[in-house]
Amino acid sequence: MSPLEQFFRQFTQDSLIEASKGAEMATQDRAVWQQLIEQARAMHSAHEQLTGFCPFPDDLREQDVVPYRIAPADLLEGESGLFASGSAGLRDAFVAASPFATWRETYKDTDIGDDFMNRFGCYSLIGEGGAFQSAQMWAYVVYMPEGLHYPWHHHPGEEAYVVLGGEAEFFRHGEEPQVLREGGISVHGSNQPHAMTTKEHPVMAYVVWRNGFDVGPQLTENL
Repeated sequence: MSPLEQFFRQFTQDSLIEASKGAEMATQDRAVWQQLIEQARAMHSAHEQLTGFCPFPDDLREQDVVPYRIAPADLLEGESGLFASGSAGLRDAFVAASPFATWRETYKDTDIGDDFMNRFGCYSLIGEGGAFQSAQMWAYVVYMPEGLHYPWHHHPGEEAYVVLGGEAEFFRHGEEPQVLREGGISVHGSNQPHAMTTKEHPVMAYVVWRNGFDVGPQLTENL
């Protein structure tokens, strides 16, 4: 065999090995997302208030995810304060999917500040950037460590937060603040300003939008 033939033979073998590794990793990634979506389906369907707000979608389609990591991913994966019982399966599935997720930087080009950007975490499960697509509902995870304020913001999409672990104080314009723990729900009307704060504990929430998908959150001025 000539040197050139040896080169192409080795190149072909290496390419096949890399392709095999890539396919194996893709299969593993998809298994993580499948576990997460099943946990989300179970929790969502069992939560009467959430199901009343928006039933779990029946039109899910898989889509590719391009991993994008930011500093809050490290915080979530090292977090030990998200106390939960009934929601522990979904909480843990969101943590397990973190390395494969496209973490969002919704407020990157605003004056919200570096501390918030370095500690506030969110990624999509259903919708833009998520492992699944639906025309009926988008879903995210939101994570905040202790001692962080998510400023007043609004969006056309109607939204519900369900706490999966930890606790936070939720604010809705025109309504009394609520401290919510596991299973607690906060529903936000279209363009209703809302905010949240963690104090001694972190929080993880499952977040659902049922419409208004084409316009993202905006910070609320002059409240």
